Amino acid sequence: MLEASHETILERLTESAVVLDVGGGVQPFERADWVIDLLPYEERASHQHSRPLERERFTRDTWVTRDICAPEPWPFADKEFDFVICSHTLEDVRDPIRVCQEMTRVGNAGYIEVPSRLEEQSYGFHGPWTGWSHHRWLVDIEGANVQFVFKHAVLHGRRQTQFDAAFRFGLSPRDRVQFLFWEGSFGYRERILLDAQELDAYLAEFVAANGPPPGSLSDRALARARWLRSRPRRALELLRSRSEQAGS
Repeated sequence: MLEASHETILERLTESAVVLDVGGGVQPFERADWVIDLLPYEERASHQHSRPLERERFTRDTWVTRDICAPEPWPFADKEFDFVICSHTLEDVRDPIRVCQEMTRVGNAGYIEVPSRLEEQSYGFHGPWTGWSHHRWLVDIEGANVQFVFKHAVLHGRRQTQFDAAFRFGLSPRDRVQFLFWEGSFGYRERILLDAQELDAYLAEFVAANGPPPGSLSDRALARARWLRSRPRRALELLRSRSEQAGS
């Protein structure tokens, strides 16, 4: 979660506020009273990059293990929670519309955070493909509305729909995410692009409008990005080496 948003949430919540973390099993929010996630309570924060919490407000009894996309309603009453947090989950799940529907049903207010398209359409930082390999959706947040577009495989094979590998490494933490603080409810929908030309335009026009101006990346950085792009196996080796060094 973006650090500025993290601090804002902690500042706005009163001690008596009841907080739900949706999909927070890998890295539960420390202020959450309840968590709903597919990951069992015993396996919370088990991801290699997770940070164990010094103090947990939630307990085994307030940890709900379930598929958050299932058609059955979550086991909570309407507007039961003062605040609902859903950070870096909606882009992963098979039915984000269902999750948004339940969040607005059980919550009075909340916070959503997802990767920006600046990051999700960047090539090579996670391997020889575009964006994060496990993400299912491209997300657009405009005002109080969230739009989901299926992350089509064509994104990985067309240069005009991608930012170069070096582009993502120049993004600030704020550039890499989108977020929404909501009150009462928010709008959400899936945009289905059935026409190939419409899909290509959706992907390529964003890159054309938001790519770096000529000369903004050094010739050396561009040459390295192109070299890595032409050698996906070597790119993977370098990425693994960086990950191991960061974890040591």
